[in-house]
Amino acid sequence: MLTVSVVSHGHGAMVAHLCGQLLALPELAQLIVTLNIEEPLELPQDARIEVLRNEHPKGFGANHNAAFAHCKTDMYCVVNPDIELPENPFPALLAALEDPSIALAAPVVLGASGGVEDSWRRFPSPFDLLLKALGRHDGTYSDVPSTGRFDPDWVAGMFLLFKAQDYAALGGFDERFFLYYEDVDICARLRTAKRGIAGCTEARIVHKAQRASWQNWRYRRYHLTSITRYFSRGWQRIFPATLRRKAG
Repeated sequence: MLTVSVVSHGHGAMVAHLCGQLLALPELAQLIVTLNIEEPLELPQDARIEVLRNEHPKGFGANHNAAFAHCKTDMYCVVNPDIELPENPFPALLAALEDPSIALAAPVVLGASGGVEDSWRRFPSPFDLLLKALGRHDGTYSDVPSTGRFDPDWVAGMFLLFKAQDYAALGGFDERFFLYYEDVDICARLRTAKRGIAGCTEARIVHKAQRASWQNWRYRRYHLTSITRYFSRGWQRIFPATLRRKAG
C-alpha cells in the first residue's frame, strides 16, 4: 500500500482526472493533494483523499516534503499533475522495490504522441552541460533495454516511487531547489548513501508536458540557479563517475 502526493498549481480538471485514475488502483491507500495556489478543484469523494492548502506558493520539493509529513504508508510516490495512467504502473515498481538495495523506482515515461521521453539520464558534469548547450551531448542513454530493470544515474521527477524510510533518511527533497534539479540532487544523495535507483521498463505512464518556456527569464533564472546550487554541493558532482562508483 502506498501514498501518492500531487501538487496543483492551477491545474484544475487535470488533477481531478489524475486523482480519479489513482483512486481506481488497489495499491493506493492515501492521496495527498496540495493546492499551491487557491483554485476551485472538484475532487472525487473518497476518504483516502487529504487536501493541503498553502497560504503562499511553495517550490516543488517543499510541497512534497510537506505532504510526506502526512504519509502513513511504507511507500511514498511523487506524481506530477500532468500525468496520465494508461495502465497500472505500481505492480512493476513495487516489485523492483522488493530488492533491499533499491530506494527509488520510476517508470518509462511516454510523451503525448507515444514516444519515449528521456526521463532516465546520466549525472551531468559542467563539461556535459557545455556540450549540451552546443548541441553535442544530452546525457541520455542509448542502451536502455526494452524489458527488465535498468539502472539509471537519475530519473526525472514527474513520477517517483520511494521507500518512505529512504525518503525520510534523506530528509526528502532539498527545499533550496525551488524548481529544477531537485530530482537530480535527490538521486545524487541516494547514490552517495549507496542506495539504488531502478528504471522499470514494465511500468509506463504518459506525460502531458506543460513545459515552462526557456525564453521566460524567470524560469531561466530558476534553472541556472539550481544548476549552480547542484554543483556547489561537492566535488563528486563535478566528476559524476565518483557517484556511479558509490552506487556500487
